[in-house]
Amino acid sequence: MRRTGVRAAVAATAAAVMTGVMAGVVGCSGGALADDRPGGAGAEAAAELLREAAGRLAVAGTSRASTSMAMATGGTRIVIRGEGVYDYRRQRGELRVTLPEEPAGRALRRPITELLTPGAVFLKNRGEGVPEDKWVRVDAGDSADGNLVTGGATDPLAAAELLRGTRRAEYRGTVDFAGTQVRRYEGVAHLGDAAARARAGWRQGLRAAAKGFASAEVPFDVYLDGHGRIRKVRQEFSFLNEARRTVVVTSTMTLYDFGAPVDVRLPEAADIFAGRIAPQ
Repeated sequence: MRRTGVRAAVAATAAAVMTGVMAGVVGCSGGALADDRPGGAGAEAAAELLREAAGRLAVAGTSRASTSMAMATGGTRIVIRGEGVYDYRRQRGELRVTLPEEPAGRALRRPITELLTPGAVFLKNRGEGVPEDKWVRVDAGDSADGNLVTGGATDPLAAAELLRGTRRAEYRGTVDFAGTQVRRYEGVAHLGDAAARARAGWRQGLRAAAKGFASAEVPFDVYLDGHGRIRKVRQEFSFLNEARRTVVVTSTMTLYDFGAPVDVRLPEAADIFAGRIAPQ
């Protein structure tokens, strides 16, 4: 198992943020939602509903997305935030990821632009050693975390595909979310199960994550609207640091403005940096 690899990937992200440098989820209507009974048939219906969340996003077509990723390390808690759009049918999105302000008041670089695809993430404004007009490509299969946390943001569709691995889920009630009544579900997904059920483009990354994290189980909270679409999802990933202590990375994603215009264009081969990336 590649736990050392994911420690390095995530720890590098944390360290990079502190220095100002980034290293490196079948449509239905509201009537089809799972019933409200706790346990038994209700719990299984809830789990099945969440396993189908990625398909409902495809029906929705597009949306805007807001993300945050928090991690505590060395007594310091850092939060990386992102804003962007996603096209669920074409399976690609774009986020502008903003690094947190530094306590010392040091100048930060511009936000990092991330282009998200099933098999890879493309990063622009990557850092030292990469020309300003070039992109860096990170393949999911080459990343010990399957690119779930490496870029400082979880791909919205990857988060939905991960829910295909839901092993247990419980309905937790209805709440108001930005003026819309949504249903909250709490549960645990398994990365290995998700990889077995995911669409082809997502399997490799989820398999890598199942091997690389300290635990293949991912606790989550998810909020679904009346169409069964994800409005918000919070997932926890864990890895072991060098002291063999468990570190939890919390990824939160909010989806809104479904049907928004989205035009994400991937870089040409000539625009992808092929040189050596300077150590961070």
